Amino acid sequence: MSQQIWKLVIVAEEILSKKLIKLIKAAGATGYTVNAAGGEGSRNVRSTGEPSVSHTLANVKIEVLTGTRELADTITREIEAKYYADFSIITYIYPVEALRDHKF
Repeated sequence: MSQQIWKLVIVAEEILSKKLIKLIKAAGATGYTVNAAGGEGSRNVRSTGEPSVSHTLANVKIEVLTGTRELADTITREIEAKYYADFSIITYIYPVEALRDHKF
């Protein structure tokens, strides 16, 4: 059995990862996945590249699956209010089909 759920994707500076995870949990999400990310955008090239002394140039991609669009929107609004102005960060939401529907 499958169910439509919502996938919130957050691509942000790695320095924010702990704060974003705390925000995600406080909003009521039951889980998330974090991956290293790199790329190029309006705020220049960012890459995970070779190991370095500082992680300030690294990005993360955080994926959150939610049972409702409202929860994904709530998390996005909080991120926008707290971090959009001062950090390299983008969020997007799209519907996906969960094959383990009882998890959501």
